[in-house]
Amino acid sequence: MAHSLLTQNALSNSLKKLMLTVPINRIHVQMLTDDCGLTRHTFYNHFRDVYELLGWIYDREVIDGLDKYCTHDKWPQGIELVLRYTAENKVICLNTFRSLGRDHLEGFLYRVFYQLLRSVVDDIAPKMRITEKDKEECCGFYANALVGVFIAWLKDNLRQTPEHMAELIDRVMSGNIVHTLEKYDAKAKGRG
Repeated sequence: MAHSLLTQNALSNSLKKLMLTVPINRIHVQMLTDDCGLTRHTFYNHFRDVYELLGWIYDREVIDGLDKYCTHDKWPQGIELVLRYTAENKVICLNTFRSLGRDHLEGFLYRVFYQLLRSVVDDIAPKMRITEKDKEECCGFYANALVGVFIAWLKDNLRQTPEHMAELIDRVMSGNIVHTLEKYDAKAKGRG
């Protein structure tokens, strides 16, 4: 297991290094393995392609630290964590966004925001009559909204600071998820 993680980290470091100067859609497995001294066979023992490796990097570097922010009180800090990661890895994230990897980035962001919001909804909803479908609808809507804000930030070349963006998101969304869930609850109780 430790050897496998060392191999994955070596491939990860090579991809991040190459992405500083080469668009992701032009990075090939051979380039990665040449950079870190591994074989193509070794690469394929761990990942299907370069994009799967990129997803592994984002999962490991972003999602692993997000769990502690998956509550109603702490979700804005989780959003700020994702924003800070993006700013600290600006070249790599913009490289992904501006290349064929954009779909991977948008899909990743949606999953991250959906997971975060789902935990928040589950934290808020225990005393409410809200169906699974309603929860999914609510989380899907707000996750898409967050992805839209995030994409606009990327299009603007991350001109605003992560703190500014987090404040904007908190100001616009604060209380809205609770309000949305209260509407679902009222509807379920026949009041809406």
